Amino acid sequence: MTVHVKFFASLKELMGCDGAAVEIGEMATVTDVWLAASGGKPMPANVLVAINMEHGDVHQAVHSGDEVAFFPPVTGG
Repeated sequence: MTVHVKFFASLKELMGCDGAAVEIGEMATVTDVWLAASGGKPMPANVLVAINMEHGDVHQAVHSGDEVAFFPPVTGG
């Protein structure tokens, strides 16, 4: 199945791109998507995830055509 991936802020810099389409097995989680999109790099601590523009977590299942966005935690003041 194909999943669309987006990286934001420092993760975009870490990956060297702002996103990609990845092919992944039918029974996949957000963690599997990260590993496929990052080339096996470990996921940084505290990464936030959105699936189809809704907050998710790294253990959540994904489906063909989903958009998975990864972004670092943000702070403000």
